[in-house]
Formats: sequence, C-alpha cells, structure tokens
Amino acid sequence: MPAVNTTTTDTALDAELGAERDHLAASHVALARMRDRTSGLVDAGGNAYSSEALGKARALRLKDLADLPDVPLFFGRIDFPAEHGGLEHWHVGRRHVVDETGEPLVLDWRAPVSRLFYQASVREPMDVTMRRRFGFAGGHLTSFEDENLASGVETSSAILAAEIERPRVGPMRDIVATIQPEQDDLVRAGLADSVCVQGAPGTGKTAVGLHRAAYLLYTHRDRLKRNGVLVVGPNTAFMSYIDQVLPTLGEVDVTQVTVAELVEGLVVKGTDAPEAEVLKHDERMAELLRRAVWSHLARPEGTLTVTDGGWRHRVGEEDLTRAVDDTRREGLPYHVGRERVRALIVAAVQRSIERRTGESPAEGWLRKLGRAKSVTGVLDAVWPPLDPKKLLTRLFTDADWREGLNRDLFTGDELALLASKTKTPRFTTADAVLADEIAGLLERPAGFGHVVVDEAQDLSAMQCRAIARRSAHGSITVLGDLAQGTSPWAARDWAVSMAHMGKPDGRVVALTTGFRVPESIIELANRLLPDLGVDVPEAKSLRRDGLLDVRETGELAAETAAAVADALKYEGSVGVIATRDVLDAVGEVLPADERVTLMPADLAKGLEYDHVIVAEPATIVAAEARGMNRLYVVLTRAVSRLTIVHAEPLPPALVTASR
Repeated sequence: MPAVNTTTTDTALDAELGAERDHLAASHVALARMRDRTSGLVDAGGNAYSSEALGKARALRLKDLADLPDVPLFFGRIDFPAEHGGLEHWHVGRRHVVDETGEPLVLDWRAPVSRLFYQASVREPMDVTMRRRFGFAGGHLTSFEDENLASGVETSSAILAAEIERPRVGPMRDIVATIQPEQDDLVRAGLADSVCVQGAPGTGKTAVGLHRAAYLLYTHRDRLKRNGVLVVGPNTAFMSYIDQVLPTLGEVDVTQVTVAELVEGLVVKGTDAPEAEVLKHDERMAELLRRAVWSHLARPEGTLTVTDGGWRHRVGEEDLTRAVDDTRREGLPYHVGRERVRALIVAAVQRSIERRTGESPAEGWLRKLGRAKSVTGVLDAVWPPLDPKKLLTRLFTDADWREGLNRDLFTGDELALLASKTKTPRFTTADAVLADEIAGLLERPAGFGHVVVDEAQDLSAMQCRAIARRSAHGSITVLGDLAQGTSPWAARDWAVSMAHMGKPDGRVVALTTGFRVPESIIELANRLLPDLGVDVPEAKSLRRDGLLDVRETGELAAETAAAVADALKYEGSVGVIATRDVLDAVGEVLPADERVTLMPADLAKGLEYDHVIVAEPATIVAAEARGMNRLYVVLTRAVSRLTIVHAEPLPPALVTASR
C-alpha cells in the first residue's frame, strides 16, 4: 500500500489514519500519567541515604519518561493473526507506554517481540502478517504505509527511504525506525559478547553501537546499573554530535567521554615531537613502565622490632622477605600489594603476641600498629608508594635509570626520544596515556559493564590498553573503519586492536552496505582503497540518488563560494571541508548562513553533512603521512551531494571522476 496522507479521498483510509492519530494521542496522555505517578513517589520514612537514592532514581526515571515534542512515541506497527493471544497488533516505539490498567499502548523497540518489526520479511514473515510504518512531521502523524508480508511480493518503503535520506541538520539522531536486519543482529548481541564492527562509510556503525548500548541497558538493567556503560569517542565535536542519541532512546545514565577525558591524570601543557609521540604510543612502553614500577621493590635488611608495654616483638628478615616475595607472586596491583605486605607484617606481630601472652591484641591496636612509623618505615624501604607523575618525571630525566630499565626494548636513538631537556617536564597528551598505564599498575581502575568505542581505528596500542582497563570484567563494542585510519599509529588489523583491548576472542563483523552515502560518492571513495594500506571490502550503497560535481578552477575561493551558494539551494546542512590554511583563505568570501559549517579536515571524522564541499583535495593529501586516508574520510562525509573544488591537480585515483 502506498503511503496514506491527509489529502486522500478514500474514506476508509482516512478513518484508519484518524484511528492511528487517536492511538498516538492516547499514548501521549498515558505517558504524562506515568510521569505524574513517578513525580508523586515519596519516601516512606526511610533514612537520609535511601531518600537521596530515591530522589536520584526518580530524577532519572523522569528523564526517561520525557515526552519530546519532535520525537514520535511510535514509528511502526506489526500485526498478527488473531489467535496470537487475542492480540492483533503492537505499536513499536522508543519507550514502553502503558494505559491505566497496565496494558501496553507502545512497546519499547528493545522488547523481544519488537524484534519482529526489524527481522520479519516476505521470505521469513515470522507470523507477522503486516508491517506498518508511520510518517511524521514535527511530531504530528501525517501518513502510514503498509507492507503485506503474507503476499509473497517484496515492496520498497517510501517512508523508510525518506527517513534514511532525511537532511542532516543538528546533532545525530537515532535510527531506531530504520534499523536493518544485519544491524539489528549486532544491536541485540548478548552482553557477554565483545564485537568489533568494521563499518564502511554510511553503514550506520556509530548508530549500531549506541543502539546496542541502549538495548543492553534495557535488557540487563540491574547488572549494568551497578557497573555502568561507557561510550568513548575521538573528540568533543564528535561527542557533541552523538550526545542526544541515547536520551531520545530513553537512556540518560550513560558516561560519554573523549579518549583524552578517559585518561585525565596529568595537566597537559607540552607537545611532543612527532617521532616521540609515536614512540610513547608504542606497545613496548607498557613493558618499560611495568619495569619502572616494579623496580622499586627491595629486599628487606634486618628485623622489625615492635614494643608493646614491656614486651619487644621481632619480625625477622626471613619473614619480611617471605611477605614481599609471596605478595609479589600473587600478581596484585602495586599499591594493593603494598597493603598486603603491611597486613602480613601486622599478622606476624599478632602471632608473636599470641605466642607470648596467649591472647590476641585488640583490633584497634592492630590497626594503629599498621600505621606505626616502625612498620611504615620498613614498608617504605621494601615497597615504597609511587605516584604516576613523579615516576614519569624520573623516567624522562634520569638517563641511567631509564637505560637500566630498557635493556632490550628500544634502540639507543629511540630511548633518547624520551629524555626531557628540563628537570620538570611539560607533560603531553601522550604522557597522559602513559600516566594512566602507571595508575593501572598501581591500583585496579573502576570498570564498566559495557564499553562502546567509536572511531577505534585511530587508537594506539597504549590507548587500547586504557580501554581494556575499564572493561576487564565487561564486554566491548568496537566501531571503526580501517580505511579511515589517519593517526600515525592507526590500526591495520582489528585482531591486533582487539587483543590490546583485552578481548582477543571478540568477533569482527563487516558492514558494507551503506544507507546514507549515495552510490556515486561511495564509488568515488572506493577508488582510493588500493592506496590506503589496509584490507577492507569495498563499500556499496542502496541509494542511487545523490550528486557528484568536480570543479577545476583558477580562483579557489570564488569557486568555493559559488559552490556553497549552489548547495544552499537545497535543504539540509552544508559542510566546507579543507585543511586549516585553505579554510582561512576561502572562509572570508563564503556566504553567511547558519546551515554552513567550516570544518578542518582533521576534525571531520564521524560527522555528516547533506552537502559537502571539499576545497583542494591535494592539500589534504599532502598535509600528513596518511593524507590519502584523510581524503577518504572527507569524501564520505557527504550523505546527499558532494562538490570537489580544486586548483591543484587531483590525486590520480580521482582524475577520471572529473572527466
């Protein structure tokens, strides 16, 4: 059935549309009632702690039940034969809505039965007789479209196509109404599963990862409430772009941070030379830092004497050595091991007292003993406390110590790159990752039940290890595209990255079918793949629309301005992407419009615009070692139209596109 709109003259279809609007109105009323009930929850005489906990839970629940005016409560419906429990149809939406009797008016898209909305097909109807999709404008239900799964005839959906191809204005929106079967399989993967999604441009890998987080929070609420969900992205622009996806899906209690925010252990004031930065991200640094930490252990010398009244209790050198050696073999984090040795020393004194007096000393006396100068002095000598900042400072400034730790890890020239020219190093972003590695050696970091990592192809081995420390007892969803790797340490094999993240058995799944980027743009970008140094399958697109325009000019700024003016004739966002120098040169002559964003090429990853104008591709390629990969990223930011403006010769792979 074609989409039904308000202009139809078919009385039956008008009545059906009216009934659906009535159901939407009833759902809004029911959601408001659910909010009122939550607001009215009161503490029945609990203590201050329970009152505070109730207040926090109520606030989160109210956010969860927010009725967003531009976000439809439901987007689809599935019909069953009447014998299915007497229930003929279910409406599927972003959250669960029930009436006064508790009967569902809208099923959460994550509920088990809702999966049929995404998975049922003409070939495998799964007892679904009809799937209905709804069209909305500004929160108002304007149309519907039915797919008869029992007909045996496959049809395309105009509403689905319009939702996929909608203009990209503002932050990223959810794809809950358009999830495809292969995406749904990944979204609903089990909590114990660690999955890496190798996603070609426009395949929705970011949305898949965020929707998986929402699905897991719905399905494993109690477990993840204790451990939490962490979403890690590449930069603040990207995190701002995806910030509202989870709230629209009813999930507000999720930690979202950039990679830099994940390792906030140092005040960053310096910058590294490129070769030093690469070295600091090398996995060999993990072993150097491990040696640096554990090199501080020393063998006990002499005995420990503790005076208690008229008694003198001694812990012999042999017992002290045994305490240190046994603890070292336990493989505990460094500072946990230090406290273990302290406890063993106190226990040895306690046994001495019990042997002499026949009585056990009081718990308070034993705790005081553990902090006594005599015990702490021995502990500081054999297992001293460490600080990541101080340890890094020594590593960068003490050449003899550094060389002693190194042995066979780095060459002399490499090791010299770590040397600081001053006694107080100005720490860099790479040093923050090293400090985080040290902190992980000293203490057990707080872990999350699930971690979603986006744009993961640009993570170094050391950054991957930081992720591993946050997910040691949980699972991860890794999202990325090896072809879009632009950092000097970018991944070339997902198996290696997954091993660094502590999930060597995680499965790698490729998404190659694009729903956002048109075929002409994908085919252009595919021409660059042989030059990118990675083995990934070519992307393909379901969209045959789109525009590709290549303009050669002698006046780059003027032609770029003309391209922007042409782009503004269409609906949607416009992104002008180039190197920073080129943006400075062309920015002053571009027409002013809130829909136009000037985006440096090095910050464009993960973002999308309806119309992208790439100014001077040759400078993007020349700007960095993996400039061709950067160009691949830039070209695939366009989800409807792409204009390339150039004065310099195009990279050879793109030359035929201009003819």
